[in-house]
Amino acid sequence: MITKTTMRYVMHRITEHPKTDVTFEAECLHCNWKATPADDSSPVDAECLSHTGRSGHAGFRRIRTSFAMVVRAE
Repeated sequence: MITKTTMRYVMHRITEHPKTDVTFEAECLHCNWKATPADDSSPVDAECLSHTGRSGHAGFRRIRTSFAMVVRAE
């Protein structure tokens, strides 16, 4: 008995999950300082600028966290 297999390809895309917030964070590359997480990048950037003014540290890791999901492209 010969079995035939049919494959069907469906296009998908990745998108941010609609019911979750985006969070912005930053941490200094020279010490243990961390910015207060926020849902907008502006206050985090302002805290980094302030930290640089106080400490002279100019390097930061900026982190943007969101949740994603894969959905069918239509």
